[in-house]
Amino acid sequence: MTTVAYCFTPVSPWAYLGHARLVALAQAADAQVRVLPVDYGAIFPASGGLPLAKRAPQRQAYRLVELQRFSTHLGIPLNLHPAFFPTDPTAASRLIVAVDEFDGPDAALALSGALMRAVWAEQRNIADATTLAAIVQDCGLSAQRLVQATEEAIALRYAANTQWAIEVGVFGAPSYVVDGEIFWGQDRLDFVARRLGVA
Repeated sequence: MTTVAYCFTPVSPWAYLGHARLVALAQAADAQVRVLPVDYGAIFPASGGLPLAKRAPQRQAYRLVELQRFSTHLGIPLNLHPAFFPTDPTAASRLIVAVDEFDGPDAALALSGALMRAVWAEQRNIADATTLAAIVQDCGLSAQRLVQATEEAIALRYAANTQWAIEVGVFGAPSYVVDGEIFWGQDRLDFVARRLGVA
């Protein structure tokens, strides 16, 4: 079975815009998704990237244009200026890692989608413990995952995800890695489909 390594952060609007299509594509291709939330705060310095606030004004302005274009084109609701962005994605990312560990990748993918919707469509704060608890409940997951997400083993796995992404050359979100080949951005999913033989 082919594996797609999915490197992302739950606060990426681009990951949000591509998430449902990735899930559908993997199902169509009978491919396994390796769910890898990673820390772009570590990846950007290692790859020459800049966090959004430090990018040139022209780049920040064009990002908003492109987000609106893709939101309209894909029919996916997206707030260009969400109430809780930027926000620290660490707790949410570790929660995804915990769910992947104990419930498997399908559950982790479903949770990831819910977290992204919370930020970009529902004006919710995924750095808030109460919000995370509500999303866990909405996804039908055990509240124990919230505790496990704070444990050292999960933190180490999150760090390992990030280190792996750096080593293979990931620099942006989302990135999809198939047999060592990186596809950066939700607008590259057509190429992922071709690579998986379902285009």
